[in-house]
Amino acid sequence: MPAVTRDRPHTGANFLVSFGGGDARSASAGFSEVIFPSFALDSPDPAAPAVAGAPAQTLVLKRGVTGQLDLYAWWNKARHGKAPQRRTVKIELLAEDFETVVMTWLFRNTRPVSLAYSPLNALHGGIVIETLELAFDRMEMQ
Repeated sequence: MPAVTRDRPHTGANFLVSFGGGDARSASAGFSEVIFPSFALDSPDPAAPAVAGAPAQTLVLKRGVTGQLDLYAWWNKARHGKAPQRRTVKIELLAEDFETVVMTWLFRNTRPVSLAYSPLNALHGGIVIETLELAFDRMEMQ
């Protein structure tokens, strides 16, 4: 499906994240923030071969902690040297009707790089945020 264009810019508040399986509208998929990397070329010359040893680009996903351990389990396999299943992560930007997909980013062969949690602070009582950083091989847009 091609991206939806219009005269007025789309907002960044309505989006879905899916890991290739399950329901992208479930609580465990309820991410509150997606931080895209800068999509830079390895070389100023697009015809040049990729630079060996170039740092991997990473995608950062954040969600409120709900007790789901799916991200931890995936990261934990990588931590113990067991090859975790590489996944395709799909991020869909939605229109204001929450149904129409206006743009899609596909991140191929993603794998966990780091997992972090926000501080626990009894004085402020904010939401605990789980942050997953993912390396990926390539990104495609639709």
